[in-house]
Amino acid sequence: MIAFLPGLLSGLSLIMAIGAQNAYVIRQALARQHVFLLATFCFLADAILIAAGTAGLGALIESAPIAMEFIRWFGVLYLLWFAFNSAKSAFKGNVMDVSGGTKLSIKKTLITIAGLTFLNPHVYLDTVIFLGSLGNQFADKWIFALGASCGSAIWFYGVSYGARGLSSFITKPLFWKILDLSIAAVMVAIAVMLAFFRF
Repeated sequence: MIAFLPGLLSGLSLIMAIGAQNAYVIRQALARQHVFLLATFCFLADAILIAAGTAGLGALIESAPIAMEFIRWFGVLYLLWFAFNSAKSAFKGNVMDVSGGTKLSIKKTLITIAGLTFLNPHVYLDTVIFLGSLGNQFADKWIFALGASCGSAIWFYGVSYGARGLSSFITKPLFWKILDLSIAAVMVAIAVMLAFFRF
C-alpha cells in the first residue's frame, strides 16, 4: 500500500484534467458510441505508457529534446484540426442521435482516440516521464505503476458510464452546439499551451 496508494492518487490527479482525450471520451459516452471500447483503449494506453516510464523510457525521452519538439508541434497541428472539425459540427445545427442512429465506425473511433492520445505531448509528460520518474522513487516501483494504472481505469470507466447516464436528457441541438464549441475551445487552449509552453 505504501507504493500502491501514491500511484493511485498520482494517476487520478493527472488523468482527471479535462483535455482533448477526455472531452472526446465524454462526448462519445453521452452519445452511447463505443463506450467500453474507448474506456478500455484509454486505460490500456495509459497502463502501457506508465509501464514504459517505470521501465526507464522517461529518462530516455528527457535526453532527446528534439523528439519532444517533434511530438509537440505535431500534436499542436492535430489538436487544431480536431478543434476546427468540432467547431464546424457545432454550426451545422444538427442534434446527435444519442440512440445510436448515426454511430461512428469502430475504425474511425479508434483512429480518432489514438490520435488524441498519442499525439498529445502531455500524455508522455504525465505518464512516461512524471509517473515513470515518480514510480522509480519507490522500491516497489511496479506496485506504484499498478496503482497509477488503476487510477486510469477508475477515471475512464467512471466518466464513460457516468456521462452515459445523462444521455436521456440530451435532446436539444443547443446542447450539442455548446458541447462542440466547448470541446473546440479546450483543444485550441491546449494547442496554444503546447505551442508556447517550454518543456
